[in-house]
Amino acid sequence: MTSEHPGVEAAEQAAALLTAAGMARMPARVMMALVGSPDEGYTAADLADRLGVSAAAVSGAVRYLTSMRLVQRLSRPGDRRDRYDLADDAWADVTLANLPLYTRLADLTDQIADQNETEPISARRARDSSAFLRFLAARMPELVAEWQADRDRAG
Repeated sequence: MTSEHPGVEAAEQAAALLTAAGMARMPARVMMALVGSPDEGYTAADLADRLGVSAAAVSGAVRYLTSMRLVQRLSRPGDRRDRYDLADDAWADVTLANLPLYTRLADLTDQIADQNETEPISARRARDSSAFLRFLAARMPELVAEWQADRDRAG
């Protein structure tokens, strides 16, 4: 990693957190590098240089992040190399994309409670977990919309 890129240490720490939360390491590193990209974005070669990895590693990570709509490709007239940047509202999109996970987990947790009704403490704990997951699934879209409205008001 070169020191010419701002925020390298913080980006690596954030990527480590994302990796610990279950994201693959290279996409996490690329995503967090793009959080601090220059306004014109990074080329794949720029990302490889910043991260100290091969162009192939960057290519796979960018392909994955693009398919998840977290990264956008920036084309410039006359420039043969694509540039990449974090997609607008990437964090909000990730949050909203996980809503079906919360709902499915709630459904399965309800099934656990249903099948464990002879154990009232365990069944209550499972129902509380399910209720929390449903609460998150219901409130996340509202929170994202509220955040976007606050951001838009702030200009």
